[in-house]
Amino acid sequence: MAPPHIAIIGAGPAGLAAAERLTQAGLCVHIHDRMPSPARKFLMAGRGGLNLTHSEPFELFLARYAEAADRLRPALERFPPQALREWALELGEETFIGSSGRVFPKSFKASPLLRAWLARLARQGAMLMPRQCWLGWDDTGSLVFETPEGRSTARPQAAILALGGASWPRLGSNGGWVRILREKGVQVRELSPSNMGVHVNWSELFRNRFAGTPLKRIALTCGGARVRGEAMVTQNGLEGGAIYALSRRLRHEVQSGMSTLLVDLRPDMDVTALTARIEAASPKLSFSNLMRKAAGLSPVATGLLREAMGQERPENAATLAHLIKTVPVAITGLAGISRAISSAGGIVWDDVGEDYALRPLPGTFACGEMLDWDAPTGGYLLQACFATGRAAAEGVLAHLGQMDSAISR
Repeated sequence: MAPPHIAIIGAGPAGLAAAERLTQAGLCVHIHDRMPSPARKFLMAGRGGLNLTHSEPFELFLARYAEAADRLRPALERFPPQALREWALELGEETFIGSSGRVFPKSFKASPLLRAWLARLARQGAMLMPRQCWLGWDDTGSLVFETPEGRSTARPQAAILALGGASWPRLGSNGGWVRILREKGVQVRELSPSNMGVHVNWSELFRNRFAGTPLKRIALTCGGARVRGEAMVTQNGLEGGAIYALSRRLRHEVQSGMSTLLVDLRPDMDVTALTARIEAASPKLSFSNLMRKAAGLSPVATGLLREAMGQERPENAATLAHLIKTVPVAITGLAGISRAISSAGGIVWDDVGEDYALRPLPGTFACGEMLDWDAPTGGYLLQACFATGRAAAEGVLAHLGQMDSAISR
């Protein structure tokens, strides 16, 4: 008897993780993807060193997923960060823990890992089917694909949807599946940018002089949360690790009105010490030199401070020190989803079973960024994609076992 045929739609990390588990179980797996080659966003992530996961304690790691933590817990417990590191080692890519706790392959590249992974999948019998754009289902319940040769259909015993979110659509995941699933009665929360830049109405002077310049060793506060790190000044606002870490809060605040981000330009010095240094400086110093010598600010940090002051320079050293520690930056909007690192929103958890089956669509499962979870950068995005891909595969195996039991009865 031929093994069951399973269709996986989407050849990113979640889809490939599901395929690996299913082929290990001896199933016939076809991986459909609309792009000419798989895992393009995964490869792009490798340009930054490929942050696979994070080494922090599991409960702290789980908390990074906020409202979705409880739903993701079983999948992450079954395939935790250490399991991902061991998996990479099996494929010949040893990992290491960076100073921030983030985990990277020693090669700092995605391509060697992906090549080894695809080779393993091929040995296990997975069939990659590129240039196949999924259009939904026909009247008979068959999957429909647009291919270079025309439309084709497939009628698998089960299907796993791993189509990603809507960030960086030129790499493959464009969110086109939202309409298809909604038409089938699946609840989908609107996709929105996450780990994205923000818009700021800079003055022409500041924009022209400092766009492309990093703000280093700062701390940002929004919605009661404070993070330390760096941010990059852009033509239209700010982006970078510290901004991304606050993206969930920034998005919520911007969606309910204008948001104010507080920038601490000297997080390593308290107001009292900063005030004393400013008071002790020579009164003959220009403002730029005062900020450089007494406050230790870079030119871009001083420029940001001027943006907040306008034409009014505080005469009081304590007031100036306080402003350096709490520079208000008005956020006027979010950078578009097409340039965001990831997307928030997706299939509502109420319509997803514990086995990752879609309740309105028996025999159809979903995983990865299609689901309604959000996480910062730092390895959390890839880890959840791997873990939910494997969890959906386990759901398929259980589903097929139930079908076999029903047939035998």
